[in-house]
Amino acid sequence: MTWLEGKTRNPTLPGARLRAYLEKPEILQVPGAHNAMAGLLAKNAGFNALYVSGAALTLSMGLPDLGIMGLNELSFISKTISRATDLPLIVDGDVGYGGALNAMRTVQELENAGAAAVHIEDQMLPKKCGHLNDKLLVTAEEAAAKITAAKRASSDLVIIARTDAAGVEGLESAIRRAKIYKEAGADVVFPDALASADEFRSFADELPGWKMANMTEFGRTPHFTATEFQEMGFDIVIWPATSARVEAFACRDLYNFIRKTGGTDGYEDKMLTRDELYTTIGYHDFEGLDTSVAQSIVPQHTGEDTSMPVKEEPERLAGE
Repeated sequence: MTWLEGKTRNPTLPGARLRAYLEKPEILQVPGAHNAMAGLLAKNAGFNALYVSGAALTLSMGLPDLGIMGLNELSFISKTISRATDLPLIVDGDVGYGGALNAMRTVQELENAGAAAVHIEDQMLPKKCGHLNDKLLVTAEEAAAKITAAKRASSDLVIIARTDAAGVEGLESAIRRAKIYKEAGADVVFPDALASADEFRSFADELPGWKMANMTEFGRTPHFTATEFQEMGFDIVIWPATSARVEAFACRDLYNFIRKTGGTDGYEDKMLTRDELYTTIGYHDFEGLDTSVAQSIVPQHTGEDTSMPVKEEPERLAGE
């Protein structure tokens, strides 16, 4: 069944479903999905939740991750991923898109978009990726006020408090801030850009309750597996922008191939087939909703030229 039929969504609210996963003993593995197709592929691979990264979405828009994207854009893309996959989404809410009132609106918009959780960080605008240098932080009290406001606005959404203090003020400050945010109402705490296993363990030892780890590539955090994060004391691990990076790498490779060869012949083994794509999006299920639409037949690729021969015009006599 398709989401157009209105009977495919899980009746349990997304936030409640996410909480149920967090109650399980194993760590929740959450890959990033920067669009609905990526989300469907992740779902088909067996993942139970998805992460919507502000960095990945802005990359897709040709923008840097500096707080430029608007809340309406974030909400729209989150909605497309939610309706396509019906999986709980953890959404990157940046700094809450403003002050406490803006954080409350962010919660409301994302709940309406079908999200399960949002994380709000303690940076100033313009914010930066947590793994970059020279980030500026608001006071712990100002950040805590946003968390309290977000929690007040939520009827289902899981509220995650992210702190970027480790790379600015040190690990002890990150621990202190996370404790304040938990007291302010955060359901989960998220220390970004920790630089070693010892830092992750120290943070987890000091903070009871649910904790989220970020396994981004090319950053301050060394590569750890989900099992290793669980052993360090964490309950969620995200791979935020990986799907966008892989897509960009593949597209660059494709465009260079076309530019070099003048076509895509010989490149098909690096693509999903038409049939695979149609199966992923449920193409024929949508067609079946309208009896006026004939079911499409996927062309069978043979590698041969199957185009119709061009009919030559008869030679015309002089004077015609």
